Amino acid sequence: MHLFNRDQIEKVVQLNKEVIQVIEDAFTALQTKSVQMPPIMRVDVPEHNGEVDIKSAYISGYDSFAVKLSSGFFNNPQKGLPSANGLMILLSSETGMPKAVLADNGLLTDIRTAAAGAVAARHLSRKDSKTAGVIGAGAQARLQLEALMQVRSIERVLVFGRRQEQADVYKEDMERKLGVDVIVCRSPETVVTESDIVMTTTPAKEPIIKAEWMHPGLHITAMGSDAEHKQELEAKAVLSADLFTCDVKSQSLRLGEMRMVHENDKAIQQALELGEITSGQKQGRSNSEQITICDLTGTGVQDTAIARFAFELLDSKGGVYR
Repeated sequence: MHLFNRDQIEKVVQLNKEVIQVIEDAFTALQTKSVQMPPIMRVDVPEHNGEVDIKSAYISGYDSFAVKLSSGFFNNPQKGLPSANGLMILLSSETGMPKAVLADNGLLTDIRTAAAGAVAARHLSRKDSKTAGVIGAGAQARLQLEALMQVRSIERVLVFGRRQEQADVYKEDMERKLGVDVIVCRSPETVVTESDIVMTTTPAKEPIIKAEWMHPGLHITAMGSDAEHKQELEAKAVLSADLFTCDVKSQSLRLGEMRMVHENDKAIQQALELGEITSGQKQGRSNSEQITICDLTGTGVQDTAIARFAFELLDSKGGVYR
């Protein structure tokens, strides 16, 4: 068994078009292959505003699969620590023996989550989208924008953060790294009404986005709600979308933005899973006026895909990183 730390993994796994395709293929596998993916197991630590999730998935025919433990402790930034952490264990599909421990401190989860946002944008946003809106100013807000710019020619970014100083730092960092104009907004309403694509990246417990702000041609990727107590979109916003998609319906109903919508509503009945679109079974955006939403709660199949991808890259170094 091999042990790889974050520094070793970071040298070979970057957020690029190759890893975005790896994650798109994982969504497709959910529709085209036999996949064993148990419900997410979560442990809440309310005293410290924290949570720990365990996710996994076995894809039939693959020689390995991952079990991932990820944590989110949302008071950490006040202590100078990242909110996200975790590790992945890659197991042999034949023997169950561990092949590798990827002690990535949440790096691979961050990358695969951002890549999923890019997959959603590639299939659901307008190709001529130029303005991106970001709600949240943390690590995932940075990665979501970086991933989006791999699939859309973004010229302007609007950002809203709960803390002005954090949003100001976001602006400085993203302008320097990506060479794009970033405007700090004083309200989420401004971000939504003036953007072509909006990404929500918060642990919000109350809705941030209102239906009345949505406009023709808008695409929203909501990736913050992954627990029963979280919500970024008001229910009316979900119902107002012309096309509502998610990574897995059962998870969105349990943990995501579909949770607040009655299961008999049209939005639920007509909702699509992202893999149905990436596999070509269903159509994504069909015209420039549609309002589209994609709710990402995170899946074990994404973790297996990126863990296998990372291990193959590390292993190809011929023992350099072992």
